[in-house]
Amino acid sequence: MKKLLLGAVVLGFMSACNSDNMSNQNENPVNEDIASAGLTQRGCASEEVRQEALKNNAELRQKFNALEANTEKFANDIKLGKVLADGSVEIPVIVNVLYNTAAENVSDARIAEQIAVLNADYAGTNSDVNKIPSEFVPVGAGDTQVRFRLVNTIRKQTATKSWRTNDAMKQASSGGIDATNPTNYLNIWVVSKMTSQGKTILGYATFPESAGLWNDGVVIAAPFFGKTGASSPFNLGRTATHEVGHYLNLRHIWGDANCGNDQVADTPTQTTANYGKPTYPLYNTCTGVQRSVMFMNYMDYVDDAAMFMFSAGQKARVQSVVASTGARAGLRVY
Repeated sequence: MKKLLLGAVVLGFMSACNSDNMSNQNENPVNEDIASAGLTQRGCASEEVRQEALKNNAELRQKFNALEANTEKFANDIKLGKVLADGSVEIPVIVNVLYNTAAENVSDARIAEQIAVLNADYAGTNSDVNKIPSEFVPVGAGDTQVRFRLVNTIRKQTATKSWRTNDAMKQASSGGIDATNPTNYLNIWVVSKMTSQGKTILGYATFPESAGLWNDGVVIAAPFFGKTGASSPFNLGRTATHEVGHYLNLRHIWGDANCGNDQVADTPTQTTANYGKPTYPLYNTCTGVQRSVMFMNYMDYVDDAAMFMFSAGQKARVQSVVASTGARAGLRVY
């Protein structure tokens, strides 16, 4: 259903996800600044940032085009029976915690909780998987064959109270923590707070064309990391699920454009992002045929409690980048 010529549209280098109008916050010191903002909607500025980076960097464009060509080939090979899709890949994770106050220093238990959410969501064993509408059950991903294992946690107290999406948290020279071998490890930075242009940011991620670069990985603001003590309605650990999706080459489900293209055939084309907790069926398709959009997909903007599935097409994209020939093959060797 959705297909673009490679290189025709270059899309944002990093996924910078923010919330607009969040409410109903927990009584938690980590969440005080967030609660005072009165925010309730998830949002991202990912594609604009990536588009600008690709426009100005020929080498990055070449990597992007090679990435998409390999992804398309991998998906076709699966259809032809040339790829065995039953081999699980365990991704080693380094969590880098940057905190200003003791209350912002997320606990080991909360980190373990977040890793557990990632494993459940990517294995298709999440407790709410039974909420997938019957229309979408046949195209559900089930188990993506990707697992996550915490290898190390690095902590650092910093004078910085709020971070921006300029990768400062990824450099020791600017008060952050340098990535641990980003070719072979998924680095996740947890920071106390993030803002961009006056908006609260949930998190952001680099895409696979950045594999191995110094800034490669995922950043998440502490109020949206894990479950215990996290801020409603983003308190089920799904911000990490969404951002790791970008890290593994998944785009926003509406393609970051009106009736855009996410390069996945089995996700219905939709006009734009969805927010809050929609009720199925939700009709905002672009083909003139009345059918519901897949708003419950992890790559939409709905609340944590309203997202609970990947599609089979998304699974193929994820597997293509962690395969032995993929852009993130280095995650297999650590």
